[in-house]
Amino acid sequence: MTELTATQDTHSTQQSDPQNPDKNYDIVLYGATSFVGELTAEYLHRFLNPNYNANDSEVKWAIAGRNEHKLNDVKDAINAPDLPTILADSNDLASLNAMCEQAKVVISTVGPYLKYGENLIQACVNNGTDYVDLTGEAIFIKDMMDKYSDDAKASGARIVNSCGFDSIPSDLGVLFTQNYAKDKFGEVFDTIHMRVKASKGGLSGGTIASMATIFEEVGTNKQRRKQLANPYLLVQDSNPPSVRQTSHRTPTYDDTHERWVAPFVMETINTRIVHHTNQLKDYAYGRDFKYDEAMWMPDGMKGRVMSYGMTAGLAGFALGMSFDKTRDLLNDKVLPKAGTGPSKSERDNGYFDIRFFADTVDGEKVQTQVKGDKDPGYGGTCQMLAQSALCLLKDVSKDEVQGGFWTPASAMGEKLIKRLESHAGLTFAVIDG
Repeated sequence: MTELTATQDTHSTQQSDPQNPDKNYDIVLYGATSFVGELTAEYLHRFLNPNYNANDSEVKWAIAGRNEHKLNDVKDAINAPDLPTILADSNDLASLNAMCEQAKVVISTVGPYLKYGENLIQACVNNGTDYVDLTGEAIFIKDMMDKYSDDAKASGARIVNSCGFDSIPSDLGVLFTQNYAKDKFGEVFDTIHMRVKASKGGLSGGTIASMATIFEEVGTNKQRRKQLANPYLLVQDSNPPSVRQTSHRTPTYDDTHERWVAPFVMETINTRIVHHTNQLKDYAYGRDFKYDEAMWMPDGMKGRVMSYGMTAGLAGFALGMSFDKTRDLLNDKVLPKAGTGPSKSERDNGYFDIRFFADTVDGEKVQTQVKGDKDPGYGGTCQMLAQSALCLLKDVSKDEVQGGFWTPASAMGEKLIKRLESHAGLTFAVIDG
């Protein structure tokens, strides 16, 4: 059993990396004692076993968190007694710096990121350490980019946010669709509509906590509300695009597909990530690119009732979480607690099916699909997160993608799609066209 405190001087026995010669670990999973963190640890332990996957079995990794007893419980739960542990606290920058000194890539599952995320971003930037997380908090990403973009570019730290269900299916789904358009038609689509066709699985307690933090942040802050409403919030351009984007805030009827359409709770993060990708790729989708997301509901009265019910539920949740008393009541009595989640059977029986629709200038209709074979909020997310870290570590050199703030599609693109299809139960396909 190997246990390290973050302040210990440790020396690696593995071959040194010319880009990171002093790093002891390829990957450090920070927040391994959270529900999604333990699932990610379990997945990494299984995936990196040489009997399962010889190609990546040489990866050196460790788990990290602030509680040694809970970290040992995780090792027991995943049957990895020799897995190294590092003690570090999100409120202690020195301990995070010491942890990041040892890591080539840090995976963070510690949210809400607005409350607990900044010190780790700073530590990664300080040490030139790559970073991936699960955040769906667009205003957190904006804050971190404003503070640390220049330093990340200087140190070589590649910061890639939103590497789970929000926002990998959306970000890579649009990339896949646009790449198909370029190959098939010699041009990209100027408009893509994303629709969640089907999904089975709930939001995690951590996701709920992040949403609560956002609503608390914007509830009494007009400037924050303005930020959250800006589809180009994450675009790092002094002259951002100005084309008006569609946002589905109320139920509508889709005549083309004969379905009701309802708001999608992750639209406010996914669309911002997609537009950031477009900017980072030098507007490869065009400066007038339009993109929207929504959920499909059935046709007829059932679909109408479901659409209005979901819209009212989301509006009520947002309103309730904006006030101290109702937020406390919902947290105590109604919402799942952070660190909780569904059973293995429920995770394995979950799935998602997301569709992307576009028309060519000649009127040809194209439909693509991103599917996942696990519960999106837990089983699917932990696999996407782990493979993102491995892709950044093994498949994308720092000569190819340098330090700074990136999105999954702009940093890893088709290399990550290949990994996700091979190892994470995702499929990307053209349905027709």
